[in-house]
Amino acid sequence: MEQRRRLSSESIFFVTYLFGFFAMAMTLLIFQPHVDTISDVPVSPPDEYFRMLIPKFICEHGKLPTGLEEEVRITGCGFSYGLYNTLPYIIQGWLMRLVSFFTDSELVLLYTGRFVNVIFGCCMAVVVYMLGKRLFADRRFRWLFCVAVMYLPENIFIHSYINTDSCCLLASAIILYALVWGYQDGFAVKNCACLAAGIVLCALSYYNAYGYIMCSVFLFIAYYIVNENGKLRLDWKKMLSYGCLISILVLIGAGWWYVRAYFVLDGDILGLRTKRELALLYASDATSPLNTYQARGISIYRMLTENNFFQCLYDSFIAAFGSLSVRGTYWTYLSYKLLFGAGILGILRGIGCFIAKSVRAKHSINGKRLFFHFNMLLCMALPLVILIRYAYTMDYQHQGRYMLPALIPLMYYTIYGIQQITEIDFFGKRLPALIVNIGVAFAFFIASGSAFYMTFVQALPVYREIGMWLTY
Repeated sequence: MEQRRRLSSESIFFVTYLFGFFAMAMTLLIFQPHVDTISDVPVSPPDEYFRMLIPKFICEHGKLPTGLEEEVRITGCGFSYGLYNTLPYIIQGWLMRLVSFFTDSELVLLYTGRFVNVIFGCCMAVVVYMLGKRLFADRRFRWLFCVAVMYLPENIFIHSYINTDSCCLLASAIILYALVWGYQDGFAVKNCACLAAGIVLCALSYYNAYGYIMCSVFLFIAYYIVNENGKLRLDWKKMLSYGCLISILVLIGAGWWYVRAYFVLDGDILGLRTKRELALLYASDATSPLNTYQARGISIYRMLTENNFFQCLYDSFIAAFGSLSVRGTYWTYLSYKLLFGAGILGILRGIGCFIAKSVRAKHSINGKRLFFHFNMLLCMALPLVILIRYAYTMDYQHQGRYMLPALIPLMYYTIYGIQQITEIDFFGKRLPALIVNIGVAFAFFIASGSAFYMTFVQALPVYREIGMWLTY
């Protein structure tokens, strides 16, 4: 009876969690404008108009653009999003093409494209829940982890309009789930196929998350390093058997895109060289590659210390809808600082306890576990490194949405740190359950309350005032 009651409550929590995300993402999908030239402050999603050109091209022509067509070129920048990995655009374009047989409404086609990303978000929510079950035995912290990841306002926003970031975040969740699954239960056909699926989605969506592909290779190989009589050796047979399976699936799923890019873009499989060439030809002076910080001889340090680079990066990682124009309140950003601060303190406490126990008991450190965490830190750091390099050498951007690939490991360490705080002994006794539950409830309030407040109080009135959703 008790087990049945727990399963029932778990199902209620899951449905509520999933429906809450879906409701907020759909609200943004319906009400946020696509192009808002009548507004003094732009509140349409960043570059969605030019992103929409790719699935629209697929919808109208029934084929992929090369990225060289003037029809899909970004005005002022000179290049096209068609040069980048376009799997999400392909799915959106063909679904829009199917819908176009029944209606030619631009609004319906726009909503169709946006809805694909809402579905990506819902799939991510499911994978995050499955990952949470493997990471946290305590239901309170498991659900806090799920809500902290999926209800971050910027994460909801990124799943509500046409972009490739949404698919990239789903890919990061799948890769992490497959790796944790493999390290806990051992790698087999199922989790190898899961890992391959995540890598394919990542490879065909967004470069910012490519660190997950690199780290998954490191972690997969490291898993097969065994200690025999004090000597380390690699179990080549098992590693190659499952490694070949993953490689074949990835080559089948993603290889075609890079082969196509090689022939279409004259060997430029990532499209970066072609992007620069087009920008030099067609970009305005303000967005020309000749006007970057690097081209003007300005140091990276100066770039990072002017224009509130890191403050804007933090704020827009938490909540900045539209073109960084619809923001949260002072308390929104402060509450997350408290959340992250508590997590950091808890992590430091956990590291201290681990070192102390290892020294007292003379235990050897689990190298694989340490290497796993090192790679998670790398997955968090690489998006920032890529963002800074991109801002310095190509196009100055200090938008937190580029940092979202770091979201899942960041929230894991934050929630794990909070859990560590609740396990502190005071005079030989643990914190009372009531105090722990109040603390967890407060963290839930920050994570879920910020999302609802940002969606329905901050953003929705602005969108309704503009009213462009009614004029398509």
